Amino acid sequence: MSLQSGFQHARREFFTTSAAGLGGLALTSMFADDGLLGAPAETPSLNPLDVRPPPFAPRAKRCILIFLAGAPSHVDLYDPKPILQHRNGQALPKSLTDKVRFAFIKKESAILLGSPRKFSPHGQSAMPWCDLMPRLGSCVDDIALVRSMHTDAFNHHPAQLMMTTGVPRFGRPSLGSWLTYGLGSDSRDLPAYVVLPTGRGSSGGVSNWTSGFLPTTYEGVVFRSRGEPVLNLNNPPGVSRRMQELGLGAISALNRRRYRLLGDPEIASRINSYELAFRMQSAAPRLIDLSDESQETQDAYGVNRPEPKNHSFRGGGPHVYQQFATNCLLARRLIERGTRFVTLMHASWDHHSNLTPEISYNAGMLDQPAAALLQDLKQRGMLDETLVICAGEFGRTPLAENRGGAKQNTGRDHHPFGFSLWLAGGGIKGGQIVGATDEIGWAPVVDPVHVNDLHATIMHLFGFDHLRFTHKFRGLDVRLTDQGGKVVDKLLA
Repeated sequence: MSLQSGFQHARREFFTTSAAGLGGLALTSMFADDGLLGAPAETPSLNPLDVRPPPFAPRAKRCILIFLAGAPSHVDLYDPKPILQHRNGQALPKSLTDKVRFAFIKKESAILLGSPRKFSPHGQSAMPWCDLMPRLGSCVDDIALVRSMHTDAFNHHPAQLMMTTGVPRFGRPSLGSWLTYGLGSDSRDLPAYVVLPTGRGSSGGVSNWTSGFLPTTYEGVVFRSRGEPVLNLNNPPGVSRRMQELGLGAISALNRRRYRLLGDPEIASRINSYELAFRMQSAAPRLIDLSDESQETQDAYGVNRPEPKNHSFRGGGPHVYQQFATNCLLARRLIERGTRFVTLMHASWDHHSNLTPEISYNAGMLDQPAAALLQDLKQRGMLDETLVICAGEFGRTPLAENRGGAKQNTGRDHHPFGFSLWLAGGGIKGGQIVGATDEIGWAPVVDPVHVNDLHATIMHLFGFDHLRFTHKFRGLDVRLTDQGGKVVDKLLA
């Protein structure tokens, strides 16, 4: 036996036979992480979320993704089309729709549906902005509005996976997982990747924030804005803090022994998860306690704003306005405490019918808190390093939906061929519109931007070459942009 192997054997024996107490071992490790004890120089960190610098200087260090699941109508919120309004009720040439697949529209009787929305110039950039979102209109000089997005999937779940994981199928890591895998986290007491849901839930569910084939440490953790922040985080009745420490210590010691035998990164993830959960029992309740926020700040976000009297919409509910506002404030508090990636998930924007009242309700929910978030980040000097993205999975058809053979409906079908989203902060050049769709909002005609182009650009902002940022999986070097993608230089400040 070599000296080195003998040393390793002795260490393993120590961890399995020491009478010092298993609980003390795990607590010693956590104390060392806190700088209260010196860790031996030869002991490597087992924390898979240790901060790691990207290959080149990043513009963004944190990300907040506002995901409007169900897909908002671009021609009603972001992309005014006077000609569409003028041609309201007309049919499209058969040549335009002949080879196009729709989710529900019956092609033979489909007609165009104009939008009643009004757009007016805002900010120094004079960006045309929808009348449903006046507060965000005051932020347009910090916003880059992309009107030429397109994607590959025309149903919700595949399209949501496309937007969040880069491909329209299961099993791939989400954008937030890739970034936390590449960069680690500045927070020791809160997860690196947090999901704050509002509304009835997206069709994609947890697959929108999965870690895929990456270790589970990089998966999004769902937080609630009311009650217990994370389900089953608190100790059950009869289990004291000391009892938990001893149990955690025993589990951690056994996991560390197993890790040294196998070197499996999933074991390191397990160790980190147990210890993070222990610390979160104190940190998470402090996070959702807004008593240290000024009344002015809470009012700016609309934390206590009244719910509209009519909230029985597919994106509505008795507390949706307050919950989304609270989640926007919690997103700022999370990144302030070192969380790398936050997803604000709201559903649903799937307006196949009843479009005008329902999109008005949803836009009202979004407008005040999202604007307050941008303004709050900017006032605190955090917007320059925080990338904010507001997106759905695709757009809505310029055609009125007519399922069941109805001549005209009051909503729009799924539309992957052209849609809009916006970005702000984190190295984005604000006050501009990138790309354009045709006169009815059907497809891009200027500077088309694919979803994977968006991903490549985000990776660039965080200091990665998207072609080189890979993970070995089943013998392949897999990346977020496996299907292609290029950096959209026009978006960069």
